[in-house]
Amino acid sequence: MKTTESKKLSGLSEKIFLDRYAMKNADTSLTEVGDTVLVLTKDDPKFPAKEVGEVISRDGGQVKVKLRSGDTVESSVEKLTLTLEKTPEQLWDRLAGAMASVEATPEKKQEWTEKFRYILDDWKLVPGGRIAAGADASEELTLFNCYVIPSPHDSRGGIMSSLSEMTEIMARGGGVGINLSSLRPRRAVVKGVNGSSSGAVSWGGLFSYTTGLIEQGGSRRGALMLMMNDWHPDVTDFITVKQTMGQITNANLSVCVSNGFMKAVKEDLDWELVYPDTTDADYDQLWDGDLDKWKKLGKKINVYRTVKARDIWHTIIESAWKSAEPGVVFMEYYNQMSNSWYFNPIICTNPCGEQGLPAWGVCNLSAVNLSKFYDEEKHDVAWEELGKVVRYSTRFLDNVIDKTPYHFEENRVNQQSERRVGLGTMGLAELMIKLHIRYGSPESLVFLDKIYGFMAKEAYLASADIAAEKGSFTKFEADKYLQSGFMKTMTREYPEVGAAIQKKGMRNVTVITQAPTGSTGTMVGTSTGIEPYFAFEYYRQSRLGFDKQYVPIAQEWKDANPDAELPEYFATSMDLSAEDHIRVQAAIQKWVDSSISKTANCPADFTVEETKRLYELAFDLGCKGVTIYRDGSRDVQVLSTEKKDEKQNGASDAESQSTPAEASGKSAAEPAGMRADGHGGALAVSSAAYPQGGQVLDKQYKRRPQILRGATYKFNTPFGMAYITINDMNGSPSEVFLNVGKAGSDVFAMSEALGRVCSLFLRYGDHGNKVQLLTKHLKGIGGSGAIGFGANRVESIADAVAKALEMHGDFSDDADDYVTATQEVVMETTAQYAVSRSSATSLDLCPSCGSASLINVEGCKTCTNCGYGKCS
Repeated sequence: MKTTESKKLSGLSEKIFLDRYAMKNADTSLTEVGDTVLVLTKDDPKFPAKEVGEVISRDGGQVKVKLRSGDTVESSVEKLTLTLEKTPEQLWDRLAGAMASVEATPEKKQEWTEKFRYILDDWKLVPGGRIAAGADASEELTLFNCYVIPSPHDSRGGIMSSLSEMTEIMARGGGVGINLSSLRPRRAVVKGVNGSSSGAVSWGGLFSYTTGLIEQGGSRRGALMLMMNDWHPDVTDFITVKQTMGQITNANLSVCVSNGFMKAVKEDLDWELVYPDTTDADYDQLWDGDLDKWKKLGKKINVYRTVKARDIWHTIIESAWKSAEPGVVFMEYYNQMSNSWYFNPIICTNPCGEQGLPAWGVCNLSAVNLSKFYDEEKHDVAWEELGKVVRYSTRFLDNVIDKTPYHFEENRVNQQSERRVGLGTMGLAELMIKLHIRYGSPESLVFLDKIYGFMAKEAYLASADIAAEKGSFTKFEADKYLQSGFMKTMTREYPEVGAAIQKKGMRNVTVITQAPTGSTGTMVGTSTGIEPYFAFEYYRQSRLGFDKQYVPIAQEWKDANPDAELPEYFATSMDLSAEDHIRVQAAIQKWVDSSISKTANCPADFTVEETKRLYELAFDLGCKGVTIYRDGSRDVQVLSTEKKDEKQNGASDAESQSTPAEASGKSAAEPAGMRADGHGGALAVSSAAYPQGGQVLDKQYKRRPQILRGATYKFNTPFGMAYITINDMNGSPSEVFLNVGKAGSDVFAMSEALGRVCSLFLRYGDHGNKVQLLTKHLKGIGGSGAIGFGANRVESIADAVAKALEMHGDFSDDADDYVTATQEVVMETTAQYAVSRSSATSLDLCPSCGSASLINVEGCKTCTNCGYGKCS
């Protein structure tokens, strides 16, 4: 098939392409004169800047690079990003071949290589970031954007297991959603320690803290969604947790709301906050966070307190008005609409909220670029070509399921039995401008119903055709499948879809998802996701720098009409009323079997009462979730219409600032606190932070050899003596082991978790400043007390790790002071270490006062701070 020549990328588009999606050459020592490279021009962990240029000379490890601006900079080769792909055509060739490679015969492989190359050409289909960066690039990188792991088992071991699962997924480029409702509430009895629980929200802080560490680990930050059900006794604490600085800072938050709760809100009824009886003999074995299942088993439920539903609802509304969090997911309604209603319930969403998933669920994403389907001759949509691209794209995404590596067997089993795909769109706002349709107008709602209904029909017919050829997803039962809320609407308006499914089956349990596409949309130069343009001139802060952006279609119109105002159909996000945003979301949600990244933008003077009416309108119109962003309600803003100091205006990345709750999602033209790629929307759960459209960690995870050498460092900490082992790989720290406290204690478990996370961070990527960056973020973290004075002062276990890293790599000018001070560097063999650490004494956490003061006295755990005794 004939393909068109793509436009040469320039400016921020070229930077995004080279930084996130082009295949990398990890060995920058191979840099040669004439290479096109990204050079780090501002080495700041929070506000870095990179520029594209050409290497004009090299002297050993130093190079001179002529930037696109004409300036020349000097740099070391370690600060360069060297790519193997320089043009989009090379990327398209790689992706077409990779996705066609899973076809059954050489003839099929050739056929679909050509067809996939056709839809990729000229950015008609823009693959999700995980696919673009990972396909045939690495055995480690997932091609999936979205993950939900099971709710943690209500035990320290269960929580640590979930933490490990989360970090493994994030390190390979996936975002994770976790529902915390399986964890017992604050002050609930914990028989094992004869004390009380710190609560589900406090454990959410651990997941958040770990995500913050992963955020610094490469070009793609960790992205986390935390959710809690409306019946949980800790739900009010969860709603307001971000009002206390530092408790949960690296996660987006959303509340799962039931139909019953909304009924209680509307009728001003009481609402019971409940939790299973933890003394039940089957609690440890059977409780997984599903309250309905627990009730059906006839198990006891304890009522912790009864409140007015409107009080909780007002707390949600007020918090969302203040800071765009938490978002809301109408989870019971979501499950009623879900095609998997009869075999696998949705329990949580991905970090940006556009993809609701069951436990171990995953989804892969790509977007049709609607701006490419304007028929100028007819002043209409190029319907025939759009239909063809949608059909081919459905198969493209289905093939991703068989192409991606699976790092957890549970993910493989779930996805290959359900085969969830998420075909979405970008360029909607640009297409509507070309058609002279004002976004949010009554005319636009009619248009949106037509175009998204058409795309859904074509995608479902394509999935049925693939099922006839390759088989349906394994859980498919036609009669039950067609009884979902979504399929009832689909078959009512497109009966041919129901007939095709009855005859041929269905390859994929879900097909449509509307993700935000912030980075990919910006790269290809169109509007992102289903959002309107944020503004036609704006500033964008990301890890690539601070850039002024112009919307091409508006600039072209101004150039042709220099003395005229833009026509009214050039509508920006802030030109619309909040109700316009919600009505657009609802119109599109009708044709989306998963959910939508959409945020309702509101003016600064939008009131709490108006926010309440907006949230209730979303529920009444059939949205699966809702998020608003009130202008100025957050300190950090990825996109703005004014140029401000970078430190004030930017997030560390358009997709890295974990501000609002990510379930809703902002598009590349997103306001404050939203990531340029956040998700959310019609499942707008919260808003902000996840760079969905897709940046993946472009450096490969370093596999551990059988033997590593290193040193063990001994520090006295507020929790007792800490033994910190640091092992090297290729001359650089790559592994950290911590031992503090006795096996089975809280301190031991938390220390082990910190060591695992540090090791994961150090082994992922080739960043020259990884150790310094890790040290910077751990150093000085304070706990309930401190040990030592001056340079020898140790604030916490994390602080001790930072000091050990400094000593190990001589990263600090005063590292020698540590060696000569009371802290002891212990050079031990593995056997010696095993013996010495077994005799270490340490404190543990008191379940009563929470301080690190629990010690063994006469065979009983006793707190030296509050007097608590386990045996008394």
